[in-house]
Amino acid sequence: MRQCYQRGCLRYAKRKSGSDCWEFLWRETDATGKRVRRTAFIGTVDEYPTRELAQAAANGLRMRVNEDRNRERGRDILVEDLVDHYRHTELCDEADWHALATKIVYRAHLKRWISMTNCWRIQRRLKYAVS
Repeated sequence: MRQCYQRGCLRYAKRKSGSDCWEFLWRETDATGKRVRRTAFIGTVDEYPTRELAQAAANGLRMRVNEDRNRERGRDILVEDLVDHYRHTELCDEADWHALATKIVYRAHLKRWISMTNCWRIQRRLKYAVS
């Protein structure tokens, strides 16, 4: 089963008393297998006046949320897996943090320099370098 990484959701929350705040929402699977929504307080709007600042503050929490999914213990990571992950997360059409031209260039570099035919050479070099 494929593990899903979470980007979470940043929400602007109004309070009845006090300053409005930023909240980070994500989902976890509890011990019974049921999906549960979790919420964490990031900070007040006074501390983080823009959404970008609040997103930056939530990055550490985002890493902790995905920590158990980041890597299976005792399993080697292949270059092919890293390239595949990068293509599906960074270079997909839904990812809006790279310009289209950047995605095209990165795809071309991956195809030319880190293609399947070159992966075994890289793996062999890394294996001997670590040994």
